[in-house]
Amino acid sequence: MTRHLHIGYFDDERRLLGAARECRDRGIPVVDAISPFPVHGIDEALGIRPSRLPWVTLVGGTAGAVLGLLLQYWTAGVNWPLNVGGKPLDSFPAFVPVAFELTILFAGLSTAGALLLRSRIWPGRGVRRGFETTTDGTHALVLEERDASFESREFRELFLRHGATRSVERAEVIA
Repeated sequence: MTRHLHIGYFDDERRLLGAARECRDRGIPVVDAISPFPVHGIDEALGIRPSRLPWVTLVGGTAGAVLGLLLQYWTAGVNWPLNVGGKPLDSFPAFVPVAFELTILFAGLSTAGALLLRSRIWPGRGVRRGFETTTDGTHALVLEERDASFESREFRELFLRHGATRSVERAEVIA
C-alpha cells in the first residue's frame, strides 16, 4: 500500500502553527509536525489529546513502592526475623528509604520504556529520509493525501501561503 505525503518546510514555528491550524480547520489529515525544539501550542493546533504517559508513571511508581515495602517486610519479618534489642520485626519507618528509591526507579524506567515503545524509537534508529534538516532549525509539516478531494497544487499553495521555504511531494510505501 502506498500513501502520498506532502511535506512543507518552515523556518519559523509561528508559520508552522498557522499551517497546522488551517489544515485542522479544513480537515486535511496531518501525519506529523517535526521540529528541532518543542513548539508551544502545536498539540492544540493538531488536535492531539493529552498524553497517557503520566498514568504509566503512576502505575510504575506504585508498583515500585509496593514491591519495596513487601520485599522488606517479607525479609525482615517473615523469612529471616532478627530480634535486635527488642525492636519490632516489621518497622515500616525503616522501610521508607528503600521503598522511595524503588518508587523513583520503577516510575522512571516504566516512563522511559513506554515512551520508547509508543514512539517506536530505539537506539541506533536513523533519521527518516527527507527530515535531515529538521535538526538544524527547520520545521516540517507532513500532510497525507487520502483521497482526491485535495490536489497536489492545493497542498503547495497552502504551504506557500503560510511561508514555507519549500514543499516536497513524496510517495511512501507501507509494508
